[in-house]
Amino acid sequence: MSSASTFALFRNKPFLGYWLAGLSANFGWQVQLVGASWLMMAMGGSESQVAMVQTTVALPVMLMSLPGGALADLVGQRSLVLWAQSFLLLISLVLATAAYFDALTPHLLLVCTFLIGSGRAIYYPGWQSIVFEFFPRQAMAQAVAVNSANINIARSFGPALGGAIIAVSGAFLAFLTNAAANLSVIFVALRWPKTRPKQDLPPESLGTAVTAGVRYLLLSPTLISVALRSFIFNFAAIGVLALMPLIARDQLGGGPGTLGLLLGAFGIGGVAGALTTDMLRRRIALEHFLFAGHILFGLASAGLAFSPWLLPSVLAAAMSGVGWIYVQVVLNSAAQMCSPRWVLSRSIALYQTFVFGGNALGSFVGGLGADYFGASIALAVPSGLVVLAPLLALLLPIREVGEADLKPSAEWVAPLPSINLDLTSGPILTTVGYRILDEDIPTFLDAMREKRRNRLRDGAARWTLSRDILDPMLWFERFKVANWAAAQRMHARLTLSGAQAIETLRNLHQGPGRPEVHYELVRDPEATKSLPPIFMSDLHG
Repeated sequence: MSSASTFALFRNKPFLGYWLAGLSANFGWQVQLVGASWLMMAMGGSESQVAMVQTTVALPVMLMSLPGGALADLVGQRSLVLWAQSFLLLISLVLATAAYFDALTPHLLLVCTFLIGSGRAIYYPGWQSIVFEFFPRQAMAQAVAVNSANINIARSFGPALGGAIIAVSGAFLAFLTNAAANLSVIFVALRWPKTRPKQDLPPESLGTAVTAGVRYLLLSPTLISVALRSFIFNFAAIGVLALMPLIARDQLGGGPGTLGLLLGAFGIGGVAGALTTDMLRRRIALEHFLFAGHILFGLASAGLAFSPWLLPSVLAAAMSGVGWIYVQVVLNSAAQMCSPRWVLSRSIALYQTFVFGGNALGSFVGGLGADYFGASIALAVPSGLVVLAPLLALLLPIREVGEADLKPSAEWVAPLPSINLDLTSGPILTTVGYRILDEDIPTFLDAMREKRRNRLRDGAARWTLSRDILDPMLWFERFKVANWAAAQRMHARLTLSGAQAIETLRNLHQGPGRPEVHYELVRDPEATKSLPPIFMSDLHG
């Protein structure tokens, strides 16, 4: 598929239906959020309570995205989406009913928005990862960018629709709109095939899957860089959306219509940014593009913070929307493109955790700042932080990951055990012996550092490298996993780049044939009357 036109992606009808359903749900979410913010002010909520609306939506996403991503990888995206969306639909209807009968209080409103954020947190990582089902690898970068733009278009433009709905019909209709908008996701999920990828191994437990996701993040420098930089940007940038109701009311002296106008301008800027991101990204290096997006957003939001006139404020809001999309789409795409399929939903969830963690904390701090210093100062200070944030590229550069870092190598074949061994037997200790010349030791250690990171990232524990004190040429690599199923799962996750590191080590080995590998079933003689450990040799490991 040619990358010349973003719109060519929408010729894929299943992807178009999926994308529109996601856009509908994202629009509904933003309409609900604006309705909750304005209703909080109408009920006499304080500045900090108004900003807390953003916090109560972002906080559950920060807390529950990772379990949701792990569940999506374990039980399948379709089932999880249906259950989570049904819960979200129910809470949205309860909120709309309570608003209709004037039964809401500030605290009850915050509880309901927290529950809505919880339902979204559970399903969203799996929903986003579905995009990888539609296109071949060569089209995925563009498809992920378009899909990433979805939520940011809605986040930019949806609040304007929310402001218009509130101005005409009040918060009740905004909440009802959110309930109706999420039906599109349920409809698409119901039509989604019930198939799941064929698995010869039992699924991981939820706790093990969550741990594997966190471990993959910690051992993936690019993913760490994306996550931390997303946290900082969202911490500083969320003030525009969290404090815009106060800017509209206090600084510009307007009502819901003014808020809708500002949010509409922000949204138009977001749409313009989404339409130009792919064209510009193909001409501008990633870090340079992020730098431009940060500067544009920071300067525009600072202008919005101090402008007392409507027209300049609208223009500043529009430029903020452009910068917002440029940064968010690139970071979101980078998070997805640097993760292999086995951990994709969890990587998206972890990225979302950092994004919404930044949103939750930034909204809370912005609300407190508005209480003490006013909305203008509370918005201007983080705008300066956004301008300085590109300097993080010096400490946390984002490397564009190639196919070799993601595609499974599929070279390992599990040996046939010679003892009574089932998938839950363990722990399993693997020992690999190498014979290395003294002049090759620096190259050997470099390759071992890469292999260690790959092994630990893919599921190994307690990795060690040792050297025989009687035979200096002899080195031993050892690592342990919980059971035989975990050992096979770890080897299945080996990527092409990981296989290249193994091939480098094989070429350095001076023995007759490949390095000798032993898979060992660990036994505690105090806890069992079994025979001593039996060693299985696999000369082709």
